[in-house]
Amino acid sequence: MSPQTTSFAERAFRILLRLFPADFRGDYGREMEQVFREQQKEANRARGSAGVMRVWWETLTGIFRTAPSEHLSMLRQDITYGVRMLRKNPIYALLAIFTLTLGIGANTAIFSVIRSVLLRPLPYRNGSQLVVVQQSAPGMNFQNVPFSVSELNDYRAASSFSDLVEYHGMNFILFGKDNADRVKTGVVSARYFDVFGVTPILGRTFVHADEEMGAPPVLLLSYEYWQQNQHGDPNIVGKTFTMNDKIHTVIGVLPPVPQYPDENDVYMPVSACPFRSKPTFIADRDSRMMSAFALLKPGVTVVQANAELKTIASRLEKAYPKSYPLEARYIATDAALQKQLTRTASPTLMLLFVAAAFVLLIACANVANLTLARMARRERELVLRSALGAGRSRVLRQLVTEGLLIALPSALLGLAFAGGSLKLLTQFTSRMTPRAREIRMDIWVLAFAIAAAIVTSIVFGSLAAFCSRENVATDLKESTNQSTSSAGRRMHGALIVAQVAFSFIVLVGAGLTLRSFYQLSQVDPGFRPERVLAMNLSLNWQRTVDKTGADRQTVRLIYSRRLLSRLEQLPGMVSVAVASGFPLAPDSVKSGPNQNSIKIDGYTTRAGETVPNSTFRAVSPAFFSTLGIPLIRGRYLSESDTDKAAPVVVINQALADKYWPNLDPIGRKLAVNNDDHWETIVGVVGNVRDFGIEHAPERTVFGPMEQFAFPVTVMVRTSGAPNLAEAAVRQAIRDVDPETAISGVISLTDARRESLASPRVTAELLVTFGALALVIAVAGVGGVLALAVSQRVREIGIRMALGAERTKILRMVMGEGLGMVAIGLVLGCAGALALTRLFESLLFGVPPRDPFTYVGVAVVFLLAAIAASYVPARRAMAIDPIQALRSE
Repeated sequence: MSPQTTSFAERAFRILLRLFPADFRGDYGREMEQVFREQQKEANRARGSAGVMRVWWETLTGIFRTAPSEHLSMLRQDITYGVRMLRKNPIYALLAIFTLTLGIGANTAIFSVIRSVLLRPLPYRNGSQLVVVQQSAPGMNFQNVPFSVSELNDYRAASSFSDLVEYHGMNFILFGKDNADRVKTGVVSARYFDVFGVTPILGRTFVHADEEMGAPPVLLLSYEYWQQNQHGDPNIVGKTFTMNDKIHTVIGVLPPVPQYPDENDVYMPVSACPFRSKPTFIADRDSRMMSAFALLKPGVTVVQANAELKTIASRLEKAYPKSYPLEARYIATDAALQKQLTRTASPTLMLLFVAAAFVLLIACANVANLTLARMARRERELVLRSALGAGRSRVLRQLVTEGLLIALPSALLGLAFAGGSLKLLTQFTSRMTPRAREIRMDIWVLAFAIAAAIVTSIVFGSLAAFCSRENVATDLKESTNQSTSSAGRRMHGALIVAQVAFSFIVLVGAGLTLRSFYQLSQVDPGFRPERVLAMNLSLNWQRTVDKTGADRQTVRLIYSRRLLSRLEQLPGMVSVAVASGFPLAPDSVKSGPNQNSIKIDGYTTRAGETVPNSTFRAVSPAFFSTLGIPLIRGRYLSESDTDKAAPVVVINQALADKYWPNLDPIGRKLAVNNDDHWETIVGVVGNVRDFGIEHAPERTVFGPMEQFAFPVTVMVRTSGAPNLAEAAVRQAIRDVDPETAISGVISLTDARRESLASPRVTAELLVTFGALALVIAVAGVGGVLALAVSQRVREIGIRMALGAERTKILRMVMGEGLGMVAIGLVLGCAGALALTRLFESLLFGVPPRDPFTYVGVAVVFLLAAIAASYVPARRAMAIDPIQALRSE
């Protein structure tokens, strides 16, 4: 407090004291003077923040009143002086840079993902106007019903759309000159890429002539397939491949843009698809297979388009009651493509961003505490600078400059840290959205890191200026290495409380996700994945059909029989099976269940209830023994269940519990195709979590391979490691048909692990953030207590000289630290209770307010705080009172 700011009452009181005798002015005078001092400190505290803002205003206005050359001169002086001061205290500089690097690096990495996936506009020319058109039947529990050709034509008439295009995915074999690849193929409308605004990097896209029936088959290659399988051949346009026994010509290569709804290898027009091009398929309103995308007309909103789609859906429901039964409650809607692309990823990414932001706040609080501790040791220096004429604004500029010398290197190192972690984050995000390929660091990410550095510098400088002394004359007498202002001590405590509170929130989030992942890992998938190898097979169906004259179902059946016979002859095979899919297949986990409506003999749907539905899987008899799926009642499928025998099925327990609760379903009938071809239930097996460990088992019907021929997936249970048998299995498949394409080779143990990859990585990232927050916060507690002990050596020495026991000193110091931690835990608990609802949907088997997690985190924090407080408390106990008093 300078003489100019001394209150009139204090000056008057001092004058009155001089009028009285010295004996009167003794203890009473000192007591009253102390009262005035305390009152003045309270007044300073009340206007402290306003004072700092006033200093900042003076600093900023002074910049405009000062010549640029003088600015450069002062900046050069500040930088030179700041570097010299940091060189005198390298431990402080390294700790501060390391802490800020972690905080800024983590935030920059997550911000790169948020910016690329959630904030950046779609990389399509018409991205803001693109919508996904969907139809659903809530009454049948169908949330996303594919479109038929007739329905697509109905919705093309909507006045809200400039254009509407279709898409569906297929798997075919692409025969090149020397190899055969199983390719994921997107079958699209001619104007599909025009609607998206995608221009190929080579060649052209489809035109209307390409989708006319009988047009020459053509292909567009995705960028990834062109690079990986065609080695980026610049002359690829015009080359030919054989697919579906037809010659297809490559007409172009797409740019590296996210593909939605599937990542495909190649694209073909609708006329080239052997299923979509059939006249019977086109004429059947109930033959649904396609997805639909539309381009909104300028000025039309999603809400307006939704209203029109609902009107069209209502009209169709009345015009075609057989295709849209009233109990299905048919409806059509649309949604912005950008939201659809990131719907799954958004909650997880925002959770990670909040956690990273808390880590940055904790790091900044820790560095602020380090800065304040350093300012306490520089108190006399700052007072001398003030005595020599340096104003508060000049000191503030110096302190902010020193903060920048810490923060800017931290930002550069943080950028390097973020760049090194982007590959891991891209792999993690790719499981949730196709936009992961767009993740990169751009100018906005650089601006974010620099802005974080500048803000922290300003905060550090302001805190130090706020807590520095003002009364030059008095402070020259009082400032020592063992003193600090009361504002500084309060600021130390407030920062520690904030660190503990933020750390508790992050640790609770980490604990909840870790417990959730543990619960997931303990879930029984319903089968035994050990030593089972699975792979998808694609045959050249069209060529085989043309050669034999048999239909597609017969070709599949003959091939499956030959394949099973050949595989059973291999050494080390315990069991062999084929099916139309396998549990936890990566593509199935990503796409979700494909439910079909079924009929149940004698079952009447009640009002408001969804019509019976289930997933379906065609399997060979050894399917259940190969996967270790238990039989609950009845029998498994057997070799006698051929196409000549009575039609039979096996159902899982979930289906039995739904439609035959407390009854025996054996012998009852259902129709899997929702027609009048009835199958008899001969067995009930255990539930299998086919589409993700976190999802409840779907109601499932298993039909015998001989009666329901579907595309082939082969599974083998081996006596040894399944991967060692892969080469032999591949050779056996080639022996049966050398043109068979093999893809998706994976052991079921790896499939189970892969299905848990997203929650596992989320838990790992949050645990990493939580551990980092805990270490920083606990280190801050220990550091503040160590500083307090060093500044209270004389006080502690006096206490000991007056008879205070060392254990009492221990309790005093540790109590001070644990008191700050306790306040932080209470505040953190309140914050965690408010924030954990944000990621409730990401938890499995763990409530967001799980008391075990909260108590466990609090106990861990208290134990760590006790350990951190004990070291400076022991140091306080070791103080020699004689030496302490003598040093003063």
